[in-house]
Amino acid sequence: MRSQWERLLQNIGVWSGSFTRFSPQGELVNDTNSIVSLEGLNNNQTIRQIIRLGEDEKVLEYSSLGRSVLFFENGEFSQGSIQLAPYSEFGAEFGFIQQNQRLRLVQIFDKNGDLDQITLIREHFAGTEAAQRTPLMIDDLLGEWHGEAVTIYPDWRSPETFSSTLQLGLDAGRLIQSLTFGDRTITSTATIKGSIIDFDENPRHQVQVLLLPNGVSANLPVKVQLRQSFILEAGWLIEPNLRQRMIRSYSDRGEWVSLTLVTEKRV
Repeated sequence: MRSQWERLLQNIGVWSGSFTRFSPQGELVNDTNSIVSLEGLNNNQTIRQIIRLGEDEKVLEYSSLGRSVLFFENGEFSQGSIQLAPYSEFGAEFGFIQQNQRLRLVQIFDKNGDLDQITLIREHFAGTEAAQRTPLMIDDLLGEWHGEAVTIYPDWRSPETFSSTLQLGLDAGRLIQSLTFGDRTITSTATIKGSIIDFDENPRHQVQVLLLPNGVSANLPVKVQLRQSFILEAGWLIEPNLRQRMIRSYSDRGEWVSLTLVTEKRV
C-alpha cells in the first residue's frame, strides 16, 4: 500500500486544460485556459507545483501534506476545509484520474454558508488528446448501479471497504433515488429543474445536484450549517456505464470525518 506522499506522486506531470467557473445555479461564468505542472525535486522528496491561469502564474513548493487532504491509491484525492466555522469561507476540491485525463471539481461556500461558486477543472496530459464529453443529463444516470467503495479517514484509522447499490428512476416527473450500503437503505425523491436536481423533501436540509459538462455532477447542500451533518460529493461519468463518486463527509459539529471513493457500474 502506497503512503499518502507516494499517492500524491501519481499526479506528477504537466496537465493542460481549463478552469471553468459556474454560478450556484450552474450557469457558465467564465472559462480560462490552464497549465498545471507538478515536478518532483530532491528524489521526489519535494514537489514544485506551477499553476498558469491565463496570464497569471503561481509557484508552490512543499515537502509534506497538511491535514486537509487525503489521497487514494491511484492518486485521486480531496482537499478542503477540515472544520465548518461561523462567518468563514468553506469548501472542498475533488480530484479524479483516468489514464491521461484528470478532472477536478471545487465547491466554495460563502461566509453565510451559501453556495458561492463551482469550478470545474478539466485536464489532460500535455501532448495527448483531451476527452470530449457532452453535458451530463438525467437520462445518463437512470438505472441500477452496483458499486465498490473505499473509505479513508483523516485520523489515519484503517480504511474500510463496502459494496453499494444505487437505483435511480423517474415517477410522475420526479426522480426516485434508493441507495443501499451494508444493511442500510435510504430512499429520497427530487424535483428536476433542467440541469438542477432538488432533493426538497426536508425544508431544513435541502440538497441539490448540479449536472455539469463532461459527465460531471456536484452534490451538495443548499446551505452548510452547524448542528447538521452533511456531505459534499463530486461525480464523474467516465463511460456510459462506469461512474465514480467521491464523498467528503462532515459531522453535525462541522468536522470532516471521512472521504469515500465509489466506483460503480450500471447493470
